Amino acid sequence: MIDLLIGAIKAILIIFLALNLAAILLWFERKGSALIQDRVGANRANITGFGKRLGLPNVGFVNTLMADPLKLFTKEDFVPQDADKFIHALGPFLALFPVLITFAVVPFGNEIRIAGRTINLQAAPINAAALYILATIGIGVYGVALGGWASNNRWALLGAIRATAQMISYEIAMGLAIIAVVVTYGTLDLQAICHAQGGVWFGWLPRWGVFVQPLSFILLLTAGMAESKRVPFDLPESESELIAGYYLEYSGGKQAAFMLTDFAEIVLVSALAVTFFFGGWQIPWLAANGFHLPGGAFIAVNPLVVSIFGIIAFFVKVVIFCWIQILVRWTLPRFRYDQLMKLGWKGLVPLGLANLLVTALVVVLTQGTV
Repeated sequence: MIDLLIGAIKAILIIFLALNLAAILLWFERKGSALIQDRVGANRANITGFGKRLGLPNVGFVNTLMADPLKLFTKEDFVPQDADKFIHALGPFLALFPVLITFAVVPFGNEIRIAGRTINLQAAPINAAALYILATIGIGVYGVALGGWASNNRWALLGAIRATAQMISYEIAMGLAIIAVVVTYGTLDLQAICHAQGGVWFGWLPRWGVFVQPLSFILLLTAGMAESKRVPFDLPESESELIAGYYLEYSGGKQAAFMLTDFAEIVLVSALAVTFFFGGWQIPWLAANGFHLPGGAFIAVNPLVVSIFGIIAFFVKVVIFCWIQILVRWTLPRFRYDQLMKLGWKGLVPLGLANLLVTALVVVLTQGTV
């Protein structure tokens, strides 16, 4: 019973953090794009006036994190007359649900010992987590495809077709990148992959996966941004062509669910990049008993504090990669559709296959030593 309660608490905590970080990214994107374009950005709706009395600038938290969600979830839920009402309502759920359940296998910290009980900081500690990720990510295409089809609108259907082709195409490149990492470390367990990235080489270089599989990192990050369907990969919802694409006929809370899915996917891609290539919760020179600094120096640290440091390090890394994706979104122009497909099938997939073959050859010749 206690184990079930601990598992439920971990699941609720990781979903709470993921959804809140996704919501904060909306504000972060507004302010970040404003800085890039030399604008002020969100700076209204100071309801309480508390910050003003303290002399703090109004940065637009209220209207982004409170007013906008309140507006969306209280708006009329408009459904086209000839739409399939059940599938129309099911679409946003099928788009958001697979993203949220994927977070279940992402380790956001090392094992932590509390009251004589060792707790694995992973909502679902399964030993085939990499396969689970590939399966859940593949389900996400159904929500987009069914949402566009059920709307009974040609532009929404065209956006759904584009999204389906794009997501399926780039899932292959993402899968090849993940498989290369699995072959490198010889395990499907994400927690074990994080453990394998602990310590340093030559006394100063972290044993992170990005130094072992740099091409896989580029493939996963690029394919992950394409999966989130944002600029420069926003062909399924390009406003200049399809108005709003697959969620054209959605309003209110359903539209908010589709928008939240995009930002949740940013967090997920960042978490996967950190887990596979940047040590996850690992901190260079920090072991379970303290800091092992270059030159032989050692600073003892309480194991509980070490675990807390690891959790903080994981989320700091995730936020950095979220920032990178938002920066790319406001820097690069949109691809043409032929360029999008060419990059996926003639660029990323062949590179992923070649990288996987070279990885397998090196692992066989070195007998799996990383």
